[in-house]
Parts: sequence; structure tokens; C-alpha cells
Amino acid sequence: MSDLRVRFAPSPTGYLHVGGARTALFNWLLARQQGGTFILRIEDTDVERSTSESVDAILEGMKWLGLDWDEGPFYQSESFPLYKEYVRKLLEAGKAYKCYCTAEELDAKRNLAMQEGRKPKYDGTCRERADQPDGQPYVVRFRAPQGGVTSFNDLIKGTITFPNEELDDLIIQRTDGTPTYNFCVVIDDATMRITTVIRGDDHVNNTPRQVQLYEALGFPVPQFAHVPMILGSDKARLSKRHGATSVIAYRDMGYLPEALMNYLVRLGWSSGDDEIFSREEMIQKFDICNVGRSASVFNTEKLNWLNAHYIKNSEPERLAALLQPHLAARGVSTLGGPDLAAVVKTLQERAQTLEEMAERAVFYYNAPVNYDDAALAKFDKELLAEVFAKVTEKLSGSATNSIPEIDALFKEICSENGWKMGQVGQPVRIALSGGTQAPGIGEIVMTLGAEETIRRIQKAREFVSGK
Repeated sequence: MSDLRVRFAPSPTGYLHVGGARTALFNWLLARQQGGTFILRIEDTDVERSTSESVDAILEGMKWLGLDWDEGPFYQSESFPLYKEYVRKLLEAGKAYKCYCTAEELDAKRNLAMQEGRKPKYDGTCRERADQPDGQPYVVRFRAPQGGVTSFNDLIKGTITFPNEELDDLIIQRTDGTPTYNFCVVIDDATMRITTVIRGDDHVNNTPRQVQLYEALGFPVPQFAHVPMILGSDKARLSKRHGATSVIAYRDMGYLPEALMNYLVRLGWSSGDDEIFSREEMIQKFDICNVGRSASVFNTEKLNWLNAHYIKNSEPERLAALLQPHLAARGVSTLGGPDLAAVVKTLQERAQTLEEMAERAVFYYNAPVNYDDAALAKFDKELLAEVFAKVTEKLSGSATNSIPEIDALFKEICSENGWKMGQVGQPVRIALSGGTQAPGIGEIVMTLGAEETIRRIQKAREFVSGK
């Protein structure tokens, strides 16, 4: 096993967002490719917003995608004593100090700075303060370097440099004694021996502060790779107003995990002109340095195309198991009906999602009670009655054991009666499914069986004659 150690560290304040899932995927791929360690850490220090339901949703989303972790999940809330110990060390070393400025004083300082055209950062009032009033609330601030620059080499964006004069003395512990995000992250990554930090580029501005903390504590600074954001079609950051953003929502809409994983890996990363990657190919070819610097736009049509590909190439038995909940949600029971895997075979060539497949599968288990009147109206009533009679007659007297045999039987009916296939096939399709959007006649008849097919055609014949 290599020394590479990466982590995914979501905040449990909601579901697993597709942007977070992509970050987790990039970390997971790098670990699997290099024989490293992939760590899951739950950053739950925001006590008011963190929920166990969100933790469950994150874990569920990762498991569904197949992003297994090697260590964890670890919870930041369990490490408060550790954070307090490192705050104490910084205070004793003079690398941090207590700040007694009130919220009102800080607001006044910020407003004055903005009025004077200065950056509204903390002015260091308590930086060299000698007195420490008893009983007065305070925060602990990191004593940041005031001159020079802080630089780091980003594996995606290249060298990034921040003038230290632009950075103020970061609060590392609040008045209630709880540590702040940037401080916790550094302690966690350092004590977990994280070697490479792959995260969204909304964290770029946090990085120089974190680098300064690593150096002040004597920890090695990890490599950083900041992944560009995922945008909606309007080029704004992807959010609920663009549609679903939750990984589990895509599962519930009938997407396969391998399709979503394949789509996410291609959002910002490429390997030649290839679009479709198996999990093994992703692991083999992935390179974090080949992730682009520009934001990616989420394209549902592209995801649908990929999902259709994976549905088409999946085992019918597996799809049948995944399809069951979608049918159940429609109140459809498969008990006593056609074999669901056989149904899947008739639908998987044309379905983009399992939801779409479920909708098209309903007629196999629930015989139509209504028919597409507009479609039936295109045919003469007498012709319909004759077609239905001939088809039931032929099916009753024939042993049809394969789709080719059924197709041949329908061609025979057309030939014997001087009909075109459209005059026979479309009315029978409506009789069997209720509409015109259904698989081929041979597929339907073979799946329903001759007895059920005849029963449905006779019912449709009665419907037509009664109109």
C-alpha cells in the first residue's frame, strides 16, 4: 500500500450533493489507483445544522455509488478535546492570542474600514494586549504572519499566492469554546496524515490560512487540488432550482449508479475522446492533474444518454430487481404476472431511466381498461373486429414458442387477408397495452403468453363493437 492518504469530509447538513459526490469520487479513484487510503470524515461541528438523518443520507449515497472507504467514518464532534489541546499549544507558544473585542466593536471597526476604503479585516487590537480581564468572553485568534506571502502549488490550478497583508488573524476558537472550521480541518488532516486534499474550489480562499496553521504547528503541508464547481444550464452554481442535486434523488428517478458515476467523472476530467468508462477503466486512467480548471455544466441529456447505455447493457435480472420499487410506487404487483426479467428484456433497448421503464411496464401487469381512442379512430370498426377475430383464431390454433414464430404468424395473417402489417400490428398493440407506445408485437405476445393475449384482444374487440 502506498503512503497516499486522501479524505472526503462532508458536512451533515443535508443530502449528498452531486458536487460532493464528484469530489468523493475523485478522491476514491486516486486512492484506488495508487493503492492508497480513502478516509471518510463527517464534519459535524455545526451542532445546530448537523443531523443524523443527513449522515445517513450521505452514507447511503456513497454506498449506492460504490464509493467504499478504508477508514472511518470519523466524526469531528468526537475530537473537541484534541482541538482544545492544539489551541492551548498555540497560545503557549505565542502563536495565538485571546481577543476580547465585542461583536459591536468588531462591527464598528469593519464599517470604519469600509468607509475609508480599506479591507474590512480585523485590525489586531488585541494582538499585543497585555491585560486579560477576568470573566469577560473572548475568542482565540491565530497570530498570522503580517508580511510576505503564502503560496501553495495546486495540482489543478498551479501555483497560487496570497499576500499575507490581505489575511487577518483567524478566529480558531469561539467564545463558547468551540473550534472553528478552518482550525478543525487542519488538525484533522494533520493527525490523520492526509497527504493530498482534493476538494471544491470554493475552499481556495481557506487554503492560505490553513497552510499558515500547518506551518505554525509544525505539521507537513499536504498537496492541494481544488476542483472547479458544477454549474447549472444558466451557468450559475448547481442548485435545486436546476432540478435534482441529490445523489439519492437520481437513484429514485431511475438512474443506475454506474451511469451517474461515469457522468460525474467526465464533469471536468477527460481521457482522450472517450465518454464511457467502466469502474476499472476509471481507476486505471484517472489523473487528478488532468482535471480542467474551468467549471462544468450539468447536462441532463448527456446523463440520460449514458444511463440508457448502461440500462441497455445490464443483465435483465439485475434490472428487474431494481425495477421492483418503481413498480411498487405505482401500485403495481408483479405476482401472478409475466416474469419481470422477461418484461425488462422487451423494454431495456428503449428506456432512458428505470422510472421510464416502470411506466412502460405497467400494462404487462395491469390490463388496459381504456384505449387510445385517437389511435383506434384511424381504423375502420369492421376492420378492427375482423383483425381481432383472425388474430385470436390463429393464436388459439398455433403453438408459438418464440418471438420469430409469433412474428411469422402475424405475417401469415397479413398475407392471407391482404392486410399490411400496420393494419394488424398497431390495433393489436393498442388492444394489449392500451396505446401505441409499446414493444414489438412478438415481444409483447411472447411475454404475456397466448392465453392472456387472447383475453385482452377479445376484451378490446368487445370495446370496439360496443362503441
